[in-house]
Amino acid sequence: MPLTPLVRSGSPLPLGANVTDEGVNFAVASEDATQIYLCLFNENDEEEHVIPFVSHHRGIWHMEVLGLKEGQHYGFRAEGTFSPKDQLMFNRHKLLIDPYAKSLTGTLEWHPDLSAMYSDGHFNPIDTAHYVPKSIVKTITRPDDAPARVSVKGAERSLYELHIKGFSKNLEVSPELKGTYLGVVSEQGISHLKELGVTTIQLMPCFAFANERHLQKLGLQNYWGYNPINFFTPDHRYAVEDPVIECQTMIMSLKRAGFEVIIDVVYNHTAESELDQASFSFKGLDNARYYRHENGEYLNYTGCGNCVNTYHPAAVRLICDSMRYWVDVMGVDGFRFDLGVDLGREKHDFSSTSPLLQAILQDPVLSETCLVMEPWDIGPNGYQVGNFPRGFLECNDKYRDIVRRFWRGDEGIVGEFATRFMGSRDVFHKGYKCALHSVNYISYHDGYTLHDLVSYHRRHNHANMENNRDGHGDNISQNFGVEGPTSDNRIKAQRLNQQLCFLATLLLSQGTPHILGGDELSHTQHGNNNAYCQDNQTTWLGWQNSDEREQLQSAIKTLLNLRKAYPVLAEVFLEDDPLYQYKESDKVEWVNEAGRPMSNEDWSESERDFLSVLFTTSDLSSRLWLIFYREDQVLDVPLIKNARQHQLLFYTPGVAMRDNHLHITERSVALVKLLP
Repeated sequence: MPLTPLVRSGSPLPLGANVTDEGVNFAVASEDATQIYLCLFNENDEEEHVIPFVSHHRGIWHMEVLGLKEGQHYGFRAEGTFSPKDQLMFNRHKLLIDPYAKSLTGTLEWHPDLSAMYSDGHFNPIDTAHYVPKSIVKTITRPDDAPARVSVKGAERSLYELHIKGFSKNLEVSPELKGTYLGVVSEQGISHLKELGVTTIQLMPCFAFANERHLQKLGLQNYWGYNPINFFTPDHRYAVEDPVIECQTMIMSLKRAGFEVIIDVVYNHTAESELDQASFSFKGLDNARYYRHENGEYLNYTGCGNCVNTYHPAAVRLICDSMRYWVDVMGVDGFRFDLGVDLGREKHDFSSTSPLLQAILQDPVLSETCLVMEPWDIGPNGYQVGNFPRGFLECNDKYRDIVRRFWRGDEGIVGEFATRFMGSRDVFHKGYKCALHSVNYISYHDGYTLHDLVSYHRRHNHANMENNRDGHGDNISQNFGVEGPTSDNRIKAQRLNQQLCFLATLLLSQGTPHILGGDELSHTQHGNNNAYCQDNQTTWLGWQNSDEREQLQSAIKTLLNLRKAYPVLAEVFLEDDPLYQYKESDKVEWVNEAGRPMSNEDWSESERDFLSVLFTTSDLSSRLWLIFYREDQVLDVPLIKNARQHQLLFYTPGVAMRDNHLHITERSVALVKLLP
């Protein structure tokens, strides 16, 4: 065995493995360990040295190991009290990934031996070095020619949710690029995104992640990636060779193409799962600090076995360091936070002034990025839509549900539909938050695709092997008389028209629109509304041309261009000023089918199927009339008074203009520019 390298005290900061002039400085946080060991591995994955850390300062173990170089493989082992009832899970036999590792040797596969204890609670002495990927000493820098941060004006922002493998697997690229970071930024991928006209690419999770135990037993894969093992390292699954460089290249290439890039991050839990499950990083290093617990049990506010204790300084520092790394080095422009309420919890309850949320908002780098919250978890008071501090946009499921209900034909909801359309000002209150805080969406990754929303009445999740019990039970969907595929052209036309009505509503609503990648391609998951474990053609986008897809893509492009051309369509009241109502501003007026202002009787009419809104800009340069009609009957609507001319800017197939009347024959959306 080679001689043990020389060591000296080194520095407690920065955390992780950092190359110095004479070697590598290692620093790792653990307040309760009695000793931490650095384990060095050779290129054959053999453990050559186990070196005890020589210094310990304020809960951080650190030392500099002389002579080590870039590329060194390593891991940690931790010694201390083993007492599960006290949340102390120290077990020197378990090799641990550095929480600050910037690169790993491979993926992690779940195995029973990874547990620090047996199912009966007794200590598990089986060594796990051969199961756990090794951390790699790697210095990642931002390229000299890296593009600057892409900053999109809030009123112009449109989010496009993209799964790296699903988007690129079926693209016409060389075989090795299919399903990869580099495949996303192929000529075909970039061209499609630019042609669509979206501004912001929201990448689904790309942190290194692991399969859940129950999926592995079923022979299934975690496809979505919401099960991280580390917050710094990109996952190997999407790489040809080097996941770090290739992920960075993807991000930089998207930015050079003019896109704002945000990543979906999972800071609320890890793949270590329940207390008796895997111990490969946080659990073995400092379980009592990194995870929430009470009375000897994990608090599971995420539904995934554990939740990160974002009330503790160590976790706050870890998450903020991870975010800054992804911004400063990897190049992202923002983040979408999975189960964001967990990030805003103090000891138990949610607070808009919780340590992590405040740390992000006071950070001069992070506070300037695009921050999108999923504003719920499954813990107590876990639904917090509208309650996050300013600076965070929030996914608005109230919008999703009421728009689905409106176009399904539910009665008595036109008032709430108007509220949601105008930015959910009962949730994002005037004078405190502008309507752009509301991230509006019809479909998201966890639910039906847009195509399936108009094709299935009930979920079809049998392929998930959970007896069709998983996924949403009430999808507010409509199949137009046939469940699933049909050869009936009349039903096909109705389904396409319904998708166009959904897209027009979404992209003409006040707020920030979110589009699920693949909806523009009329992608179907065959009724599966929880395809998290379907790594196959169910979730991989198809790219074959069709008339239906051309119409959907054309509609999205047209509508996004209209949002840019007429900012009043994105946000009427841009000022976060409680006195804005006393200033000259854009005017909004709801109008009935007779061209008159909506009366109380109109609003209370439970079976109302016609609704329209008139926007008049403060400088009187534009008058836009937006019409929603959700009935399959002929309706003639007179042109608004004092409008002698008109221009149809957008309309679905059932709309035509005849003799200063809007002639409507089916469910429709129309946007008319009125001229004096």
